[in-house]
Amino acid sequence: MATFEKITEEPSLYDHLEQMSVHEILTHINEEDHRVADAVQQAIPQIEELVKKIVPRMKRGGRLFYIGAGTSGRLGVLDASEIPPTFGMPPRMVIGVIAGGESALRRSIENAEDKDHKGWEDLMEHNINTRDTVIGIAASGTTPYVIGALREAREHGILTGCITSNPHSPMAAEADVAIEMVVGPEFVTGSSRMKSGTGQKMILNMISTAVMIQLGRVKGNKMVNMQLTNEKLVDRGTRMLVEELGLGYGQAKSLLLLHGSVEKAIESVNPQSHQG
Repeated sequence: MATFEKITEEPSLYDHLEQMSVHEILTHINEEDHRVADAVQQAIPQIEELVKKIVPRMKRGGRLFYIGAGTSGRLGVLDASEIPPTFGMPPRMVIGVIAGGESALRRSIENAEDKDHKGWEDLMEHNINTRDTVIGIAASGTTPYVIGALREAREHGILTGCITSNPHSPMAAEADVAIEMVVGPEFVTGSSRMKSGTGQKMILNMISTAVMIQLGRVKGNKMVNMQLTNEKLVDRGTRMLVEELGLGYGQAKSLLLLHGSVEKAIESVNPQSHQG
């Protein structure tokens, strides 16, 4: 069995950071960031496997939960919060759970991540069930809050996945699909808000976007179910209808506002465009 290495805590490849010029600091951070996309690429088979398991569950009414602490938890909440406006999905379908609750989004909550029973308790508040999926997010792969939640979820027959920056972690051992994105030591030793956080954001984008496309929330390459929450988005939707239906701008805008989404507006004109 492979030995668990906590790469996220290894010393930075750079030293004497305080003696560097601003240009040197920025250049070296950027050099390290270039490693992230390659690390994510190596994890595509696992990301693909997880997406393919999530989609049929969500088609049956299952939900997607992200759970994490600190930066990882915040990134999960961020991705979940962007699903309704981008894809028009109800907020209850993709849910971000963070150790310490909503107040932890803005400030660190002492010891919140160390309670291995609290993650599952937080998930149970949402009446989690076997159609749902839980993805644990922790750069270290050792966060008790997340590990406990995944262990309980798995024992209750719920699909589990995880995103970590350390191979063979305790968290990965509790996941049906472990996404291990090995980005190496951080520029500032142990500061996993940097490369690890960037990689987590990329993978969350990939998972949620791929799932939403598979669920029919995108047509062609357009966000036809986006919420019309401001003039920019109304204008974008109107231009989609102008292009798709050949209408004048004013007529297209009226049609869009009447039906509330690009997809519904198109279906009102071309019912056969609806694929069920």
